[in-house]
Amino acid sequence: MDFDVVIVGAGPAGLAAAIRLKQLQPDASVVVVEKGSEVGAHVLSGAVIDPSGLDRLLPEWRSDPDRPLTTEVMEDRFQLLWQTGGIRLPNALMPPLMNNHGNFVGSLGNVARYLAARAEALGVEIYPGFAATEVLYDKAGAVAGIATGDMGVGRNGEPKPDYTPGMELRARYTLLAEGARGSLSKQAIARFALSKDKSPQKYGIGLKELWQVAPEKFRKGLLQHSFGWPLDNGTGGGSFLYHFDDGLVAVGFVVHLDYKNPTLSPFDEFQRFKTHPLIRDTFEGANRIAYGARALTEGGFQSVPELVFPGGALIGCAAGFMNVPRIKGSHNAVHSGIQAAEAVAEALAAGRAQDRLDTYEEGWRASVIGQDLKPVRNVKPLWSRFGTVPGVAFGALDMWCQTLFKASPFGTLAHRKPDHASLKPLSEVAPISYPKPDGKLTFDRLSSVFLSNTAHEEDQPVHLKLADPSIPVAKNLPLYGEPARLYCPAGVYEVVYGNEAAKSDPRFVINAQNCVHCKTCDIKDPAQNITWVPPEGGGGPNYPNM
Repeated sequence: MDFDVVIVGAGPAGLAAAIRLKQLQPDASVVVVEKGSEVGAHVLSGAVIDPSGLDRLLPEWRSDPDRPLTTEVMEDRFQLLWQTGGIRLPNALMPPLMNNHGNFVGSLGNVARYLAARAEALGVEIYPGFAATEVLYDKAGAVAGIATGDMGVGRNGEPKPDYTPGMELRARYTLLAEGARGSLSKQAIARFALSKDKSPQKYGIGLKELWQVAPEKFRKGLLQHSFGWPLDNGTGGGSFLYHFDDGLVAVGFVVHLDYKNPTLSPFDEFQRFKTHPLIRDTFEGANRIAYGARALTEGGFQSVPELVFPGGALIGCAAGFMNVPRIKGSHNAVHSGIQAAEAVAEALAAGRAQDRLDTYEEGWRASVIGQDLKPVRNVKPLWSRFGTVPGVAFGALDMWCQTLFKASPFGTLAHRKPDHASLKPLSEVAPISYPKPDGKLTFDRLSSVFLSNTAHEEDQPVHLKLADPSIPVAKNLPLYGEPARLYCPAGVYEVVYGNEAAKSDPRFVINAQNCVHCKTCDIKDPAQNITWVPPEGGGGPNYPNM
């Protein structure tokens, strides 16, 4: 099938690009492919949403009776926690860009569903349940579209009775809006050397639960952000509690994936965080209704790759546009979709195809995206170098200097190494032990995955590919204790022993059906031996309102 534009990913960036294209070029043929079973099924974010992107894309959205965001931020709190208590940091100490007033709290999945309806009303074709698995190239090497994955292939690689071959969707331009660590984006970045001379991209893992809390515990529009306990000073991360809609509280925890201790489990740190005396009271009499996890891009300004390649571009978190201290990326995702669409519309009007969208690449740094990311560019490297308390203090100083004097005392700091290279051997760390979950406030992985509504066709090829199947047991297990079993938030990876008591005859087991598509394994595996590729379309989590 031939189109003017193919967009991979029905998140805020992809849908914003589709809408803006049809606003500018109503006759252009635009298609969006989405691997989730429906739009929003794989969208997960905190989410406190800066509405600036929506305001630019759809200026009338605030007066729409079907608008997806209705809870405005009413109160903003920042806390430093230690094991037995904590201290609230005065809001006056926070740089102005950290102010959340004027923002909205809600479900980014519901924002995506709203944008999808607006896109379809303009004539955009949206194909949920189809995973883009291959980039197509023309004879000159330019991107010429994508192919969706075959359906109905058995685990042995042979077609089943319901086999349906994938489709080639060819286009004059292809926009990759897959989110953090997208499989096709990863290929494009490598093929076209888009990260040459850039800092390594950095990542975090974000874990989130949605709770229905007791009425007396609910404070609509309240935001609580914290850092410190349960993470030690050398491990970056933080947490949030957001009160929104009718008695809902989103609780989340982010761990920076440059952590050093291979026995650390981000999932269990999240569970432990909820037991803090300043946190647990919120969940008295509450009911947990949803769970999910997702990788976040944290490299920021200096890690953004070149955005364009012959025949297409990266947009949204595929490009790494998240603002780390603000814990926000959806506004920049929408802005980048708009900017890329304007470059595509200009190219289509000129009769061009399969060339570079240079106006998009040349313009983002001076745009609202660059203005958002540049002042916070040193927060993450300072945090990584100096630890949480000094690093956050230096980061705040840096942001204040740029607010007041338009200059940084640190210049632009580079990220030193990729996250997979940060682990220390077991022999150099103190092992972390975690308490057993109580099933009321803290939970295990499998009961959490159940709440993510994750489902895969089980008789299909495993979508977590090992370059060398011997490495998990032969190398990662003795050196690091095989950290995949701990950094995965869904219980996908296990080490199973033939003789459990003697810890002999170990086997590495992949429970691919549990995968929530967070892609942490693709990022953090110290041997870079695991590659995440899309499973059969429609598989994975089915988040209702995350």
